[in-house]
Amino acid sequence: MIRLKTEAYTVKNVPFVKQGDDLTDFLRDEDLHEGDIVVIASTVVSKAEGLARRLDSFIPSDRAHKIAAGLNEDPRFIEAVLGQSAEILIEKPFLLVESKFGQVCVNAGLDRSNVEEGFVLLLPDDPSKSAQQIRARISERYCKNVSVVITDTCGRSFREGQTGVGIGFAGISPMKDWRGMKDLEGKALEITNEGVGDEIAGLANLMMGEGAGGTPIVIVRGITYEDRVCQVFRSKETDVIRKYIKEANTQQ
Repeated sequence: MIRLKTEAYTVKNVPFVKQGDDLTDFLRDEDLHEGDIVVIASTVVSKAEGLARRLDSFIPSDRAHKIAAGLNEDPRFIEAVLGQSAEILIEKPFLLVESKFGQVCVNAGLDRSNVEEGFVLLLPDDPSKSAQQIRARISERYCKNVSVVITDTCGRSFREGQTGVGIGFAGISPMKDWRGMKDLEGKALEITNEGVGDEIAGLANLMMGEGAGGTPIVIVRGITYEDRVCQVFRSKETDVIRKYIKEANTQQ
């Protein structure tokens, strides 16, 4: 699947993104190639979509006040998280939820960094739809067939540190299914379903950095990939960890 040479580079001179900005404007000086992967941090997608919200605009419910007291957190922030959540899995020692678009993460992925004081930044309502719109706009403006990956930064169970993961995809399958193929010994692979979308997101996140670098867009070149629709989030029926978390909470 991977060619002998893969390149990745940041798009330079991306200004502070504000509501209504066309993110494809920042690619005008780039020599895009057919098959490039344009990887974009969800932070700037959210800003362009106008998803920065004043904390004061959230009126905490009784549940938000209760959860906030247990976490020593701002109840307005907790109310914002609840509003972006499809299901609450854990309320303490941190708020673990399923976001409206299916990602299980802390605080529904809401961000208070890289946004003005007193504001919170929501994730896109449908990151893959956002990726599709950006991809279509690139095709329209630059006549290039590329794929788009929107990333977020997440912690990982059982491991220290955060990594970049893909939350929105257009023109690229987030999974590479190796099941049924042969290994080096000629044995059929049975369970390997490689998360290439997250691997690409992790590479791009390494280039973007986490601080004030201002490099939220990365071009990845030289990777061949499939373009098919598949689910990146585990279903409730197959997510064993989620099942036991809910059972443990019920018994408390």
